[in-house]
Amino acid sequence: MATRTDAPTRREQILKEAARLFAERGFHGVGVDEIGAAVGISGPGLYRHFAGKDAMLAELLVGISGQLLTGGKRRVAESDGGDAEALLDSLIEGHIDFALDDRPLITLHDRELDRLRDSDRKLVRQLQRQYVELWVGVVREVYPPLTEPTARSAVHSVFGLLNSTPHLGRPGSLPGRGATAELLHRMARGAFAAAATD
Repeated sequence: MATRTDAPTRREQILKEAARLFAERGFHGVGVDEIGAAVGISGPGLYRHFAGKDAMLAELLVGISGQLLTGGKRRVAESDGGDAEALLDSLIEGHIDFALDDRPLITLHDRELDRLRDSDRKLVRQLQRQYVELWVGVVREVYPPLTEPTARSAVHSVFGLLNSTPHLGRPGSLPGRGATAELLHRMARGAFAAAATD
């Protein structure tokens, strides 16, 4: 007998495959039947979970922006005003996990954000601004010489660096995940340190 936890698991499977297919072939290059086949259900069966491809795209892009913000807020709360250096490292690690584990979503955001309804696109931008501002506050604690505009620019630059993972090469052509994560972390910290240099 199905339980209440089965439906979210199925939705997550559908969203993961939709993200992969949309990233590989573009939003309009993928049909509902292909997404269904990727998760072992009929295309029409997807409509029990989503109103259509537009709804999947909105949930993917709004969802990941919300998850990043929620994760960032959780890390700030867990630090409880403690070591700002450790908090910045934690924020970087969280974003690296996203950048390495959800590469299709980065591609999807870059290519398909404009396909969202205005209200969904505005929500994505609002969540992203809050996420940036959370980082700005922490970065300025670690690097006090940075003005707010410079810290904001540095955060956006570091996001650009970390979110470059879809362009780093094919799976298997990179060093292991751990080595790649360490490299990205060093580069992110180096970028912030460089921004704080006169």
